[in-house]
Amino acid sequence: MSWCGAVARGWLGEIKSTLAKKLLLKSAHYIDLNNVTIPTPRGTTQIDHVIVSRYGIFVVESKNMSGWIFGSEDNPEWTKINRGHTLKFQNPLHQNNGHVRALSKLLGVHQDRMHSVVVFWGKCSLKTALPPNVLTSGYTNYVRSKTRVLLDDADVQRIVAALRAGMLPKTSATRRSHVGQLKERFGSTTTCAWCRSPLVLRVAKSGSKAGNEFFGCSRYPTCRYVRKANRLTSA
Repeated sequence: MSWCGAVARGWLGEIKSTLAKKLLLKSAHYIDLNNVTIPTPRGTTQIDHVIVSRYGIFVVESKNMSGWIFGSEDNPEWTKINRGHTLKFQNPLHQNNGHVRALSKLLGVHQDRMHSVVVFWGKCSLKTALPPNVLTSGYTNYVRSKTRVLLDDADVQRIVAALRAGMLPKTSATRRSHVGQLKERFGSTTTCAWCRSPLVLRVAKSGSKAGNEFFGCSRYPTCRYVRKANRLTSA
């Protein structure tokens, strides 16, 4: 998939998520910020939706895809199959865990006050068992199911103010800069795109890809980032 196509499909998923929230979540209890780009030590990270409430901070990764989705919590890449076409893409749980860590550092909020949510839009079906926070429907119901109070009203207001102050402006320049950084990060053959540790050239020893070279993070198994030696890994 081209970068332009991925970005356009991402925007469509964000729009659908925004409409769902506006229709089903009461703004008095849930404060929503979408398309949040924040600085990190390795550049920037872009978060589709951040919902702040007394019930915690919901960090939402939205994917607009059609077809069968295969993956697991541990796999660095998931697979989408649609009409005979196969697409590998970064495990969105891993991707969103990075968003949670970045927000936790920016806001000074412990990760146990945050909820990671992955939402697939489009005509897709999950073909492997995945955690309950990976959804193809019932998005707002999942958010509303969290009823344990984790933040008081003053915390909510402080967090929203800090997020608005810390996020980068929603401009085309911000988006271009972020996409450029992604291309550079995921194109590197020397540095892990996830944790910035050195990459190591390895050879697959078993399975259908036995004998193929790939780059893997030197911190494996703590970090499971891999990319093929002959092409850019999907971000």
